[in-house]
Amino acid sequence: MITDHKIDQAYSDLRGTCGGVREDYFGLLYLEQEHGIPREKAVNQVAFGGHDYGLDGFYFDEQRRNLYLFQFKCTTSHSQFKQSLQRLIEDGIERIFVAPNKDDSKNPLLIQLRSCLRENKAIIDQVCFRFVFTGDPEEAERSPVLDKLREDLENKRFLVDQFFGERKVDFVVEFRSSSGRVGSIREPKPATPFEVTLANHVIVDGPGGAKMHMGLIRLADIHRMHNELGPRFFDSNIRYGLGEGEAVNRAIATALKRIILDQAEAACVFPFDHNGVTLFAEQIEKSEEKCSIMAPRLLNGAQTVTTLAEFLKKNNDNPKLKDGWETFQSICVQCKIITDADQQFVTRVTINNNRQNPVEPWNLHANDLIQLELQENFSSDLGIYYARQENAFDQLGPEDLEEYGITEDAKAIQMLKLTQTYLLTDGSISRLSEMRRVFEDEKVYAHVFRQGRLKADFRHVLLCYKIQFNLRKYLQEIEQKGQNKYWFISKSRNLVWALLCQGILNRDERNLEEISEQHGKSMSVSVDYKELLMWLATARVRLLLSELMEDRDYQEKAAEGNLGFLRTDRAFEKCMELAYKKWRWLHKKLG
Repeated sequence: MITDHKIDQAYSDLRGTCGGVREDYFGLLYLEQEHGIPREKAVNQVAFGGHDYGLDGFYFDEQRRNLYLFQFKCTTSHSQFKQSLQRLIEDGIERIFVAPNKDDSKNPLLIQLRSCLRENKAIIDQVCFRFVFTGDPEEAERSPVLDKLREDLENKRFLVDQFFGERKVDFVVEFRSSSGRVGSIREPKPATPFEVTLANHVIVDGPGGAKMHMGLIRLADIHRMHNELGPRFFDSNIRYGLGEGEAVNRAIATALKRIILDQAEAACVFPFDHNGVTLFAEQIEKSEEKCSIMAPRLLNGAQTVTTLAEFLKKNNDNPKLKDGWETFQSICVQCKIITDADQQFVTRVTINNNRQNPVEPWNLHANDLIQLELQENFSSDLGIYYARQENAFDQLGPEDLEEYGITEDAKAIQMLKLTQTYLLTDGSISRLSEMRRVFEDEKVYAHVFRQGRLKADFRHVLLCYKIQFNLRKYLQEIEQKGQNKYWFISKSRNLVWALLCQGILNRDERNLEEISEQHGKSMSVSVDYKELLMWLATARVRLLLSELMEDRDYQEKAAEGNLGFLRTDRAFEKCMELAYKKWRWLHKKLG
């Protein structure tokens, strides 16, 4: 067993020659323990210090003919794998199997690994990526963030296949505990490429080696990708379909009807009238007549894809669809496919290709890692779906929700409302009047969606989030305590929401735990929780607002009907100063 004492001893013995940090020696001890590698050999198969590209160690088992590639984390937290996995996906796999000398720093571990690969290329039967830590592998398996990153890693399998040529080499990704526990060893999702026709194929070179393949693709091929990949097809897009009510979707549905069912227009008209679609793919291989697209993801064109799917479903029993099926197979649309691009460039392309339909700035952050992590926490802690992508929740069926671990299927947490909840509990009342800037200013966005949010009790987040559902009623109850006295109440909506959050978060520890268990695990608002908020509104918040209006800084403004101060951070601070004097309330934030 790898103990802290053993790690400390190894660090003390070897840091003078190997360098690195204490945690690096966890991997060294694992190789010695698990694979019986002598220390003098193991030190050459472990990364000490930086420049690891997400690879911390390797070992080739000649008897089993397995090449093991490791990430080591001396922690019980599976979340520590996220950044390392990203480095492995973005650079590591290419450095290992394609361009080991691309980095001038000449990573010693990569040099050793490349030598091992060259010597044993003919006898390696399986490449195993093992993510080893001290925690529970099953928890890592349930992580939506790690699941997505794991799939991204599996999508890089073609680089491994290219290295070994025609020899079939298995590809395995697994999470393991240093104690010996193993997570599920799943078969990677099929990396079978999609064979499509891309007529008038043109290739344009972009920055950093990125390439753009342009041509005409059949709508039927796009629909096939959507059918086979399901929600994963939209993973890189900022939103799902906007629904039948939007003009663009109605126009697409009308065009499909006229071409396929009514036979009133020629199929060749469609690409003239519609903007087309943009995809990202890990790789494209072109033969004389076909293109082979590896792991396609939709960047733009969700309205075309979802409207087509709905059109075919709605007309499934319509005999005209059968009559027009050959026509449908001939409909093409303009298509751009981006390859050989890093994630930052793909995000830029996604944003700039989604300008034709109004896109709010918060939509553009849908695929940020922090948003994926929030989605994971809401799912794992509460069984509630976090709709980081616009309209995503409405597009998911019961099986999809079950796959995400969602037990609450009536409502989803919305990104914009969650942002408001965070701002209000931070005391940033004024930010609610400039929500666009929150998402457009990188520093402001990074502060609002800071890593500390992931450490908050998500039951507390939900308690504060749900206050909005009946906020008007709480305002009315305050006003009924004196319509003349509380004439201003309609202008203090956000301030009341913020103070109610503090009223809940400042319950004593035992009471807050009871409230969290009873009311912080479901999107529904029970009668008991409404009554508690009603009491806080009338017996606590009302008194704070009354004194705020009499504050010498605001008396004159209130008399003139100038109530802008009710939407300021300073008004919140003054109320909290009063609340501390009255009830010892402290300003509590959600992470």
